[in-house]
Amino acid sequence: MENFYTYIIYSKVFDKYYKGFSTNPKQRLVQHNLGESKYTSNFRPWELVHIETFTTKKEALIREKKLKKYSKAQIIELSNSHLNKINELG
Repeated sequence: MENFYTYIIYSKVFDKYYKGFSTNPKQRLVQHNLGESKYTSNFRPWELVHIETFTTKKEALIREKKLKKYSKAQIIELSNSHLNKINELG
């Protein structure tokens, strides 16, 4: 069974966050850092700071939409919370 993920990446150089959806967040990070995403290509390098796992694409997309409204403070708090599954990804 395939998992679906929301992820947050961070650019230290530009102090900027980006929130997205993927079935493979680690591979998606590589794509962001290779400049394959138009929106994020000018803010490289990126690091993965937050991941949440979902069993359906719909759940993940709904969560991504909510994350896009989060402030920087909310993102930092979220990344330090038990919801962050970044260490559970192999």
